[in-house]
Amino acid sequence: MKFSVSRDALVKPLQLVAGVVEKRQTLPVLANVLLQLQGQELSLTGTDLEVEIVGRLQLDQPAEMEGEVTVPARKLLDICRSLPDGSELKFERDGERLVLRSGRSRFQLSTLPASDFPNQEETTAQSRFSISQREIRRLIEATGFAMAQQDVRYYLNGLLLECRPQQLRAVATDGHRLALCDRDAPGLNVESPIQAIVPRKGVLELARLLEDTDASAEVVLGNNHIRVNSGPFTFTSKLVDGKFPDYERVLPRGTGNEVFADRVALRQAFQRAAILSNEKYRGVRLQLSEGLLQIVANNPEQEEAEEQLVVDYHGDPLEIGFNVGYLLDVTAAIHSDQIRVGLGDANSSALLQQPEEGDAVYVIMPMRL
Repeated sequence: MKFSVSRDALVKPLQLVAGVVEKRQTLPVLANVLLQLQGQELSLTGTDLEVEIVGRLQLDQPAEMEGEVTVPARKLLDICRSLPDGSELKFERDGERLVLRSGRSRFQLSTLPASDFPNQEETTAQSRFSISQREIRRLIEATGFAMAQQDVRYYLNGLLLECRPQQLRAVATDGHRLALCDRDAPGLNVESPIQAIVPRKGVLELARLLEDTDASAEVVLGNNHIRVNSGPFTFTSKLVDGKFPDYERVLPRGTGNEVFADRVALRQAFQRAAILSNEKYRGVRLQLSEGLLQIVANNPEQEEAEEQLVVDYHGDPLEIGFNVGYLLDVTAAIHSDQIRVGLGDANSSALLQQPEEGDAVYVIMPMRL
């Protein structure tokens, strides 16, 4: 194995691939990145057995000697980052070592055989379709923050992707809040909905790979894997083996009281009130009266914050408590100027969305304060 590559061309795919490599590994080879060289194409693969990322780049010149080998991912990335911009990197296999030269610098990295590197099995497709990277990225941005982190209900520690006729839906919930987003997918031809739960780490890694562009990505959904292929990279993740809760039952049907507010002003009021909220429970009280919203937060130190906001509200007086962190997440995810909040009573969930033609809805459970 012998080839040259510019430092700038190598760093980006190496960063994406190294991101999936865990610091603590059960198998030594999982701390490594697999380098495979064929003609003018260099591919880099990293995996933790759950998520696999393959990055590809074209060399300026054909390789002097093809081959494949694995080297420590973090060390290679740190070396490449530390070299000056525009450096030319020369790699050469020397027995059990991979030698990297650049200018007057020389590094010898230990290697492990490529045959030790785990292979992801081929995915049998339940559904295969193309969609722009921007659409998948929007689905993740609109819902990913509501995923559970370490819930014993393991099926909540991920994002539900639901393939529907001509539409792709993403749903996330941690049991206290729910986020749902729909995007058009004209290439998606399914007769009935197909569901897949992508694990949390896979969702976060995929979000790093996707660019805000109309470039197409091919999605292959199998029985236990999802694969997203887009030229420079291929992302593969195991799916969570479990049944996602019936989220449609959670969506409030008919919220009698509607509040329309300026989204930015509301978000800023929540941010200020959050400063003096209880650090553990993050609770704030919303007190609604004709045309006015009062936000009150206090903490065990007897400190209190009070915010008043003019809103469009014409119902009966209402007081209800929420986790302010959840409110801040939703007001950040919605991008319209105005926000619509639907409320039932003090014990009912709130439904938040854009006032018109939004692609996402959010449900937040109330808190007893």
